[in-house]
Amino acid sequence: MSETPEEDAVPDAAHVPDAPARKRPRPGERRVQILQTLASMLEQPGAERITTAALAARLQVSEAALYRHFASKAQMFEGLIEFIESSVFTLVNQIVDREPSGAVQAQRITTVVLQFGEKNPGMTRVMVGDALVFEHERLIARMNQFFDRVESQLRQSLRMAAEAAGSPTPTVDAAALASALVAQIAGRLQRYARSGFKRSPVEHLELTLDRLTH
Repeated sequence: MSETPEEDAVPDAAHVPDAPARKRPRPGERRVQILQTLASMLEQPGAERITTAALAARLQVSEAALYRHFASKAQMFEGLIEFIESSVFTLVNQIVDREPSGAVQAQRITTVVLQFGEKNPGMTRVMVGDALVFEHERLIARMNQFFDRVESQLRQSLRMAAEAAGSPTPTVDAAALASALVAQIAGRLQRYARSGFKRSPVEHLELTLDRLTH
């Protein structure tokens, strides 16, 4: 599989421009700073549950200052999930718009989700649910919906590929393969997180995708 232009476009939360230095950041800038810091803390291998007290200490502000920008810690995690959703599906939509081959669409969609996780280790812990274990259940439900959306788009792409290949059962073929690809994504991201971010989620990915989608 050839290198895709989407690879360089995968957003990196650590590279979101920092707010301009000043003693009293504007509200929007402080919100970004809080989310950047939370994501950074999640990148620490083996990190325990992050408390608002620990987050406030890292930012050198009071817990009350955090709650002026977010109603709860759950809302902070929702901010991270929104970044994941927006970043990944912007790339997915670009792939679907630009690539006519359904099989190549599926390969590239799988790749960019994994590349996003690799570039954003803290976000990976959110994606696989490790960081959400002790948080509000709606956060886990929302991440599940994220993977459902990825699988739905993979099914559409793979159905198109199956039809082009003359399959007598394109819907069944697409559903089975989309499920397998999402399982690959989830498994690789979990291994990445549980290895302390040492095992790349895109390790041997090209060979795996070639075998699965051809």
